[in-house]
Amino acid sequence: MTEKPKVEAAHSPGQLPDVGKARIGRASALLRQGLLRVGPLIALFVLAGYLSLATPHFLTVGNGVNVARQTSITAILAVGQTLVIITGGIDLSVGAMAALSACVAAVLMTQRIEVAGLSFGPVPMGVGLIVGLMVGTIAGWINGSIITRGRIPDFIATLGTLGLYRGIALLITGGLPVPSHLTATELKGYLPDEVIWLGSGDVLGFPVAALIALAIGFVGWFILRYTALGRAAFAVGGNREAAHVSGINTDRTKVLVYTICGLMAAIGGLVLAGRLNSANALMADEENLRSIAAVVIGGTNLFGGEGGVIGTMIGALIMGVLANGLNLLNVSAFWQRIVQGLTIIIVVVFDQWRRRRIRT
Repeated sequence: MTEKPKVEAAHSPGQLPDVGKARIGRASALLRQGLLRVGPLIALFVLAGYLSLATPHFLTVGNGVNVARQTSITAILAVGQTLVIITGGIDLSVGAMAALSACVAAVLMTQRIEVAGLSFGPVPMGVGLIVGLMVGTIAGWINGSIITRGRIPDFIATLGTLGLYRGIALLITGGLPVPSHLTATELKGYLPDEVIWLGSGDVLGFPVAALIALAIGFVGWFILRYTALGRAAFAVGGNREAAHVSGINTDRTKVLVYTICGLMAAIGGLVLAGRLNSANALMADEENLRSIAAVVIGGTNLFGGEGGVIGTMIGALIMGVLANGLNLLNVSAFWQRIVQGLTIIIVVVFDQWRRRRIRT
């Protein structure tokens, strides 16, 4: 007598097959990730909504243009900082590189220089801008080379070059703004109109500085999304040893991202000089903190391997809107520093908490 095949018991009510549970778990994780990725954008809308109710001067065209212009410098520097942080590094010298690049360009464009008995200058605007960009690029390359060849932690290396680049800028300018009749043998007395236009000009009512920031943001996004360097940067930041084993030249990747960061810092410095109509060795002093804050607020993992430029741009805008709102509310400059510092701490704590939640 043949045995009847055994029929497995049906699942009890409320109990799902393992496959169903796995699908629900994946869907839930994707939903959490999606909500957390748009978190910075939601925070920006909430902050803007509150300020629009708190002060009638916030939602005006003039104030919007002002916020865009003020935020552009941080955004430009933060794009380069994003590339560095994604590789697991950090650059504390972006503000110093911006100042050095702007000072060199300003001195060349406004002063007559004497070297070894030879006198030349002021140089054409195009030459001054190119040399300024080269200075920032070389400074970034030096950062990457010190870190990779000297096997020095990024934090220590860039902390050292922060002082180095500021010191060189002070030597070049004599500690005074450029242009300045006290520091030049012969000068024009002003920066070229084209340089001023970069920082203060408008195109159809939109600030040129903000347009430059958007262009830089697009370049950074393209590098991370569509180039081998971008893929290598994520791999190095995610797991440096695994990236090395898989054939990625980790040292070359680090040097390249620091070099690009230096170039973007130089662009930001030149735009800032155009906005101020001068350059000085102490300019962009707070941009080190602001650029890092914009990157972290935008959702990039401070320990590398995860992030993006779009979030960074939103993070920079949050920083700009917050600073602008505090000014409009007549908050003391001392309290503004406290609020901005607390904001960064809260964002970093929340960022680490939500990453632990995603892993579990």
